[in-house]
Amino acid sequence: MMKEGDVMIGTQVARVIESKNAAFPVGGYLVTNCGWKTHFISDGQGAHLLPPIWPESLPKSLAVGAVGMPGLTAYFGLLEICNPKEGEVVLVNGAAGAVGSVVGQIAKIKGCKVVGSAGSDEKVTFLKEIGFDEAFNYKTVNSLEEALKKASPEGYDCYFENVGGKFADAAIPQMKNFGRISACGAISLYNEAVIPSGPYIQPHIVSKQLRMEGFIVTRWLDRYPEGQKQLLQWVLEGKLKYHEHITNGFENMPAAFIGMLNGENIGKAVIKV
Repeated sequence: MMKEGDVMIGTQVARVIESKNAAFPVGGYLVTNCGWKTHFISDGQGAHLLPPIWPESLPKSLAVGAVGMPGLTAYFGLLEICNPKEGEVVLVNGAAGAVGSVVGQIAKIKGCKVVGSAGSDEKVTFLKEIGFDEAFNYKTVNSLEEALKKASPEGYDCYFENVGGKFADAAIPQMKNFGRISACGAISLYNEAVIPSGPYIQPHIVSKQLRMEGFIVTRWLDRYPEGQKQLLQWVLEGKLKYHEHITNGFENMPAAFIGMLNGENIGKAVIKV
């Protein structure tokens, strides 16, 4: 829990401007978790240089996006928990965000049909552009249940959960037998002072023999290099497309952060200082 006066948490790609550590030469770029700061002093703990194979043609900010923590969240959360097979149907909500957009594209790489939900028509268009088979605006459909049935009448084998709440209430009953649910987040409930009650999901989990597992990506910390290498390869091959919602100026970080929580971004929200 953060309190007033704490440095706001955040990850950055930083350039080394002075160094007494041979492992971090001046001019090099590294990924750190030093929060909202324009400059900082580090002893190197928790700092990681960009992979040596990083091409100059790619934005270095991808190291905190599609090839960084969000991309790794999608990579391990989908492949390790859902383990999608070719021909299966994968559902992703929050699909136009930094994690969801990568989840859907990895599922397509694995030969799946992918259905995505997002909160604007612009985002739905974006999802179609990056390869989603079906996509809908959950804010404008008359019924979530009907929208999900229309997108995949046969149901869903895998469900990557970013939203929770009423969306999960509508989606879980439409899972196929032996379906897998990867629970990454529940953003629809984060600001609720009192968590609302909803339909009980246990009967569906039992009767359909579903597997639902929550995760935090640091579980696979020792495998980050493996995931990063694969994500970078897919980007370079054109199989994984990225979009950055860029805000310029350190002073605009609070507004950009609030905008991200309100769903204004498509892809990864990035501040350039």
